[in-house]
Amino acid sequence: MNHRAAVLCAVAVVLAGTVTAAPAAATPSPAATPSPAGESARAALAWKGCGTTAQPKLQCASLKVPLDHERPGGEQITLALSRVPHTAKTYQGPLLVNPGGPGGGGLSLAGFVASALPKAVSAQYDVIGFDPRGVGRSTPALDCAPGHFAAVRPDSVPSTEAIEDANIARARSFAAACAKKYARVLPYIDTVSAVRDMDAIRAAVGAPRLNYFGYSYGTYLGAVYAKLYPQRVRRLVLDSIVDPTGVWYEDNLTQDLAFNDRHRALMAWIAKYDKTYALGTDPERVETAWYAMRAALAEKPAGGKVGASELEDTFLPGGYYNGYWPRLAEAFAAYVNRKDTGPLVEAYENFAAVDSAGDNGYSIYSSVQCRDAFWPRDWDEWRADNWATYVKAPFMTWNNAWYNAPCAFWPTGSVGPVDLTNGKLPPALLFQATEDAATPYEGGATVHALLRGSSLVVEEGGQNHGVTLSGNTCLDKHLAAYLTDGTVPRGSGGVDAVCAAQPDPKPSAPKAAAPTGHGSTLHGLLGFRG
Repeated sequence: MNHRAAVLCAVAVVLAGTVTAAPAAATPSPAATPSPAGESARAALAWKGCGTTAQPKLQCASLKVPLDHERPGGEQITLALSRVPHTAKTYQGPLLVNPGGPGGGGLSLAGFVASALPKAVSAQYDVIGFDPRGVGRSTPALDCAPGHFAAVRPDSVPSTEAIEDANIARARSFAAACAKKYARVLPYIDTVSAVRDMDAIRAAVGAPRLNYFGYSYGTYLGAVYAKLYPQRVRRLVLDSIVDPTGVWYEDNLTQDLAFNDRHRALMAWIAKYDKTYALGTDPERVETAWYAMRAALAEKPAGGKVGASELEDTFLPGGYYNGYWPRLAEAFAAYVNRKDTGPLVEAYENFAAVDSAGDNGYSIYSSVQCRDAFWPRDWDEWRADNWATYVKAPFMTWNNAWYNAPCAFWPTGSVGPVDLTNGKLPPALLFQATEDAATPYEGGATVHALLRGSSLVVEEGGQNHGVTLSGNTCLDKHLAAYLTDGTVPRGSGGVDAVCAAQPDPKPSAPKAAAPTGHGSTLHGLLGFRG
């Protein structure tokens, strides 16, 4: 489930992974000095106002980078950049931000981070967002198979040979479409190439060192940057951390277990508020009702749009952010208690329906993940591993398997994950919630050990993905202190500081509006499956 298709509108759809299996050490050796392309781009980088009512100070620019960084004089592609410029006399350089994915566009994140940080802190940085290669306004922007997620898809659970064959055919056709449209580009859509783009951005803005703040898959980008360019890291913030030792096949299987736990937590929350939702006071009974709804939708999709697979897509965001729970519970209750499909269709359209931006995000998600890591090419291995996981975690296991299945048939070879064992770095600051499903806790602990001198701040009992700048003042104080003067907490026992989680949401009034505030804004920008 590692990433859905980071859609930068109301709610996106992409993820990032976690856990076990030692990777092959694939550690490229970048040039010791900035590339000629990056240095020449510095003079050509022209920022122009592109502000909106919500982000009036935003500026935009574009940057040419090599498609193949080993051939800096060869074909060039374009990165789209955004910036909120510094206003304080004290200038600490560029703060490059990334929302995850792979496939998540980052142009809007710059304005969010600049406004969500304390003004005195953000004013000291040029906060820079970017659409990674192939994403959004960067060119070329990939879209392998428009409408690939159009409803209604086959049931995700391959209970019959025919259903399995239909899902395999979809995965094969997507991989084939990517090969047909982008054969020249696909070998260069990967994490290491994106990291070299980040260094080209650093060179283009004339900074000797880079400050970086990444969420979800963006933590892997940041950690790989620190591996390839340790001497160019000034400050490094990683929030909701990918476990690099499971990139990406094992991470997805681990994620299935974690998302099942979060789905059961939602069922328990609904049972707690039986007076509101009338679905029973026993979490097991509520969960049984949910799977009965799933079975009914497999037979008769709600509104001709929400079948069994689309229902899973709709409830997946609840595993990222519990602020969505009230709206999901309302849709569930309306379907079960009143046979009213309207709220369920509305929830699908708000949380799960994929538009052209989502098609683009999924194309990059697949391209990066399939190129980054070694995937089984024998479908029998996928079948055995996912059925074994499904027994323990039925909520999203097969949905996630089909999301990643194009990698079994991908047209390019894999470069293998990067060994992140690192030497001396400036202190990095890591944030991790204990109950995060998209990037389970082990990822934060692992990267803390790999990045020597880093500090790990844990949100104890935290259930969400992307925990800073979401309303937890304890976490945000650590972030502000670090960005102000490099201060990091120091503790013992593998954790340097602990912050209490925010309380669970309360049921909302009927026909409640979508959640508002920094938390909901951030989770609209972060990529699901990201």
